Amino acid sequence: MALNSFVSRLISAAALALATLLPLSAQAQKAAYTAVTPAQPSDTPGKVEVLEFFAYGCPHCATMEPMVEKWSKTLPENVVLRRVPVAFNASMADLQRLYFVLESLNRLDLHPKVFAVLHKERKPMYNSSAIGDWLATQGIDKATYEATARSFGVTSKAARATELEKAYDIQGTPTLGIGGQFTTSPSMTGSYEGTLTQAQTLLDEVLKGKK
Repeated sequence: MALNSFVSRLISAAALALATLLPLSAQAQKAAYTAVTPAQPSDTPGKVEVLEFFAYGCPHCATMEPMVEKWSKTLPENVVLRRVPVAFNASMADLQRLYFVLESLNRLDLHPKVFAVLHKERKPMYNSSAIGDWLATQGIDKATYEATARSFGVTSKAARATELEKAYDIQGTPTLGIGGQFTTSPSMTGSYEGTLTQAQTLLDEVLKGKK
């Protein structure tokens, strides 16, 4: 009797463990992305937006950026990639504005170079003075940079980026926002490649809902 009772307890424990693990497995699968609540409208009329939340100082962003760029070339005409630089604190503000400066001056060719300077050359380019000095070596006058960084246009774009960061509940970078409805990231999927695969799946779902 004692043996039978012991075996019964083992079977019951195993069944309980299995019942506990199954929901966790389902949660793990769902953890590859999160839903944006409430869903966010597109800032680009007539387009579904993929938002790339990034920070120049983030090494994972530096690794993933060329992969996102390659993927963006496969997107249909009704989908647009928008890069959203984030500043989780005041020390990141100058680099956040740098992206919008490059955009305003039509010098986004320097976008990948900023990552290279910070993560390959390891130059401490984290404040406006150092940024201005580097841009001067790239053909952008330091005074022009400083004026553009303080301009109404760049200030407005930086403020909107911060609004989007909060609306999408961005906790880290890189993170991709898909169609105002979902976010996914390497921290959720476990890999850069997996993030892009998940992003494409989510994008397909968003596009299907718009037909």
